[in-house]
Amino acid sequence: MHTKKDTAGHTRWAGRALVLASVPLLGLTALAAPASAHGSIVDPASRNYGCWERWGDDHLNPDMEQEDPMCAQAWEDNPNAMWNWNGLYRNGVGGDHQGHVPDGTLCSGGNTEGGRYDSLDAVGPWQTTPVDDDFTLHLYDQASHGADYFLVYVTEEGFDPATEPLGWDDLELVETPGYHAPANDIYIDVSTTGRTGHHVVFTVWKASHMDQNYYLCSDVDFG
Repeated sequence: MHTKKDTAGHTRWAGRALVLASVPLLGLTALAAPASAHGSIVDPASRNYGCWERWGDDHLNPDMEQEDPMCAQAWEDNPNAMWNWNGLYRNGVGGDHQGHVPDGTLCSGGNTEGGRYDSLDAVGPWQTTPVDDDFTLHLYDQASHGADYFLVYVTEEGFDPATEPLGWDDLELVETPGYHAPANDIYIDVSTTGRTGHHVVFTVWKASHMDQNYYLCSDVDFG
């Protein structure tokens, strides 16, 4: 199952790179996006990867505002948050994640990259991926950085991502996977209990090649 999905994802990336080259209004920063390849959680999709996956080849479609309003506001705020879906990280954190990423800015990595990803902190009805209590995170690491560790959090039952900004006190740490060798695809098994409806899975990925830290919000629905 994973092999089929990964192949399709790589095909989408190649196809949308061609689309990218045909959209001059996005400017040189968008055209440079593939050169800064790093990675993200692609299943359940991080917010900006999901917006790129659903709308990357149709991002000017006015229907997005009604069908996917949170992605619409993200594209309007800064399209490069989606073209650079693999670049949401902070360097030099020294393990002090809460000190560098304040409450309300978790999904943007503490307003990292000059605020490029700030739209991902917006409160509202983000599209969700259905999951069970036990599910698997798929990290696609284009640069094969590997990981010193991951911290996987899930919002507490009762927290409403559609009406409340995300803070550290809203999260429960559920998995702490350690070292992973460099690879394009890393899978993390996650076990939870007692959750229903819309939640946020917040993944901190500490890459192995340097003090580079990724902060990734995935919206899920436990049913």
